[in-house]
Amino acid sequence: MRLVLATRRSPLALAQSRAFARLLEAANPGLTIEELHIVTSGDKTQDKPLQDIGGKGLFIKELEEALLDGRADFAVHSIKDVPAELAPSLAIVCIPAREDPRDALVARDGLTLAALPPGSKVGTGSLRRIVALQAARPDLVFEPVRGNVDTRIRKVHEGQFDAVVLAYAGLRRLGWEDRATEVISPDVSLPAIGQGALGIECRTDAAAAAAALAPLVHVETALSVAAERAVMLAVDGSCRLPVAAFAVREGDEIHLRGLLADPDGSNLRRGERRATWPKDEGEAAALGRDLGAELKSHAAAR
Repeated sequence: MRLVLATRRSPLALAQSRAFARLLEAANPGLTIEELHIVTSGDKTQDKPLQDIGGKGLFIKELEEALLDGRADFAVHSIKDVPAELAPSLAIVCIPAREDPRDALVARDGLTLAALPPGSKVGTGSLRRIVALQAARPDLVFEPVRGNVDTRIRKVHEGQFDAVVLAYAGLRRLGWEDRATEVISPDVSLPAIGQGALGIECRTDAAAAAAALAPLVHVETALSVAAERAVMLAVDGSCRLPVAAFAVREGDEIHLRGLLADPDGSNLRRGERRATWPKDEGEAAALGRDLGAELKSHAAAR
């Protein structure tokens, strides 16, 4: 059996796609996977904030086109780049086990967030991170930064920034976890929706691909991500809206936390839910919709 995997060409995208492909081949003896490398619209435009050029969906648009026209059988995405709603003929059929979902700081001189001097310049392209970190350190200056992980880290070493904030999962997948000067607690910076998790997408009629992918579905991660993505859908989440949601299993319960602010970063509000661990994705999504509705109603009542 042969399947074609569509992936972005960045070092991180290749690292996570190849790691997943190795697991998939191990789970399906005799399976051969070929790579289709694609440069997405999000990769081509590096000099503008994502919210100004169409949002994170630009990182998957051309990969989805490859699925639809038959050049690829499945695509590997960072699920935090996947919009809340997909085309009717496409589906996320596999969410494997999640990598560490926290944010990480890479700072000069090994500094932590608390140790950065007032006025330090911190690079991040995420409105969510800016809102959360400004609440903890209002004396820091946050400026946009784009580019691959190594490009952003290099800007710290070159002195353009005193620190950058990245997904710790990306550093781990590249084998660069030792470059993090601090892994930031979710209590300080609530992770992005789906951060650290992959979403494997294919056509809804691709039965052979879905069957091959099925053994790598990680139910706990899939249920957590379903709750988080339902928050995003309930608040009409986009790159122009600072929103976060993070779900974890605690014993027999799910603990879901959410964060939402106005586009300019004002009116920050937080909420959470605890419930019995959901039986399925529908139950998890209902919890997320409930929390999202609460966060959104606080904005409407302002």
